[in-house]
Amino acid sequence: MPTKKKPRATPAPERRGELLATAAEVFAAQGYNATTVRRIADAAGMLAGSLYYHFDSKESMIDEILSTFLNELWEGYDAVLAAGLGPRETIEALVHASFRDVDRHRDAVAIYLKEARHLAAQPRFQYLDDSREKFEKAWLGTLERGVADGTFRADLDIRLTYRFVRDTVWVAVSWYRPGGRRSPEDIARQYLSMVLDGIAVTN
Repeated sequence: MPTKKKPRATPAPERRGELLATAAEVFAAQGYNATTVRRIADAAGMLAGSLYYHFDSKESMIDEILSTFLNELWEGYDAVLAAGLGPRETIEALVHASFRDVDRHRDAVAIYLKEARHLAAQPRFQYLDDSREKFEKAWLGTLERGVADGTFRADLDIRLTYRFVRDTVWVAVSWYRPGGRRSPEDIARQYLSMVLDGIAVTN
């Protein structure tokens, strides 16, 4: 009587998460095109063939890294946008949510900033463009609402302001280190103070 083959064991979720964290660190440091499966496997202390037990390609790895980051980002953003806050309070809450994601997904944010434009040209990564458009709509809509109701200055260049705030927040990934002296909430408050209230003393 033939011996039945044992079903292939499912990789532990914890190990999968560890490997994705390692891959994210390598992608962020070296770039997607320059990163090989062997390089990720070396960083994880395993053979390249063993890594294929968990993922079928480096494309699958970066896909999971970016989609996980964006799903969590939009959970936070959607909650803010559904809360019925005023324009200023919405901007404040979005900035706080952004810095929390820089803290949780620092490498994924760095990858997104470097790689999203060319990855989005592939059908598999169409969601990157969709997310960018949704992101832009959320911020521009809030700024426009603030100008319309007098919360923000009438002469505000909406699109320029959006770009300034967006870049000011996300560029923090280049220097921010999780667990540092300042928490994400502290940094968000300082950024908001400068963006919304300026840095000059008014008489």
